[in-house]
Amino acid sequence: MAVGPDREDRIAAVEGIRLGAVESHIRYAKRLDLVLVEIAEGSTTAGVFTQNAFCAAPVRIAKKHVEAVASRYFLINTGNANAGTGSKGEAAAMACCEALAELTDTSAQQVLPFSTGVIGEQLPYEKILNSLPALSEALAEDGWLLAARGIMTTDTRPKLSSASLEIEGAKVRLSGFAKGSGMIRPNMATMLAYVFTDARIAKNLLDEILSRAVKSSFNRITVDGDTSTNDCCMLVATGKGSLEIKDLQSEAAKEFQSELNRTFEQLATDLIRDAEGATKFITIEVAGGASEQECLAVAYTVAESPLVKTAFFASDPNWGRILAAIGRAGVIDLDLEKVTVALGDTLLVSSGAVDEDYRESAGQAEMDKDEIWVSINLARGQAKEKVWTSDLSSEYVRINADYRS
Repeated sequence: MAVGPDREDRIAAVEGIRLGAVESHIRYAKRLDLVLVEIAEGSTTAGVFTQNAFCAAPVRIAKKHVEAVASRYFLINTGNANAGTGSKGEAAAMACCEALAELTDTSAQQVLPFSTGVIGEQLPYEKILNSLPALSEALAEDGWLLAARGIMTTDTRPKLSSASLEIEGAKVRLSGFAKGSGMIRPNMATMLAYVFTDARIAKNLLDEILSRAVKSSFNRITVDGDTSTNDCCMLVATGKGSLEIKDLQSEAAKEFQSELNRTFEQLATDLIRDAEGATKFITIEVAGGASEQECLAVAYTVAESPLVKTAFFASDPNWGRILAAIGRAGVIDLDLEKVTVALGDTLLVSSGAVDEDYRESAGQAEMDKDEIWVSINLARGQAKEKVWTSDLSSEYVRINADYRS
């Protein structure tokens, strides 16, 4: 169950990157669940991680390793989050890093571990160790789709994005993949995302470029308001192409950032389109705010309201639920007479009440669509923000009720 067409676009290989995936039976049989990404020497790596205080063991290790030395490998497992596992979990993650380092003649610090799956169970790391030789043999320049499938959990389809462009005469490639369907809320979400470019970018600049891209993409999505223990988003620049970014104020840097933002937005919105049990893809845009934070507070309150989300699932134009959510978003001295709310091109609310020209049939026509745009204007300033979300279906409840089955 997902919104919109399934896209398994041809992914442009990024020079300096090889990927592989195998079945290691961490939780399920006959399912790719272990992924390896090999990164060429001389590459730079940036990462952002969950802000959940109970972050998983691999997150703690990856945060240290990415700042210590140049990364050479990402080792990613599904089926087990290795979160809430104490010192044993951290030792298990380190054992995987050390074993891969020995196999590839690198250092353990050059390996970044990532996990996703059930929280609170010890990682069966022996299965990972036993699979490392086959995983190393599986590495290939065209392994993108297998890698994207290998990191899926409750996802129903892989999420990939790729772009090839020319900036000031230099050719550059961007390719990436991501996973995530539930426990999705900014500060990342239960999501993993990996994006690669052949541009040459110093680490301090790459860190800032990644931060900007995440702000307008992965930190603007929500499925259920829950922030995972395992979120990670990584950006790698191999430096194998002809484009070099030296100054973030340059036109080349601005063009690169714009294209990267599009790649991140596509991956982020693909997560929402494939959210657990989703039947609707919903954009909540809030304009006329006094500040960015005010707009986001309203957008998230609407997007995460169970009553609003179930109305979307039922295709019920129950606009009163949207008004109620706006009213409890914490906006001080909100002038209700100036607030407007629209579904698509249909104005629902103006002057503090239902618009005099509103007809239920028009609202119903908007709610019957698979993709819905909610526009809210607070008429308090010039700030504008938008958030992407999904509906709340009975299938979402079933998936999460049966998650450990």
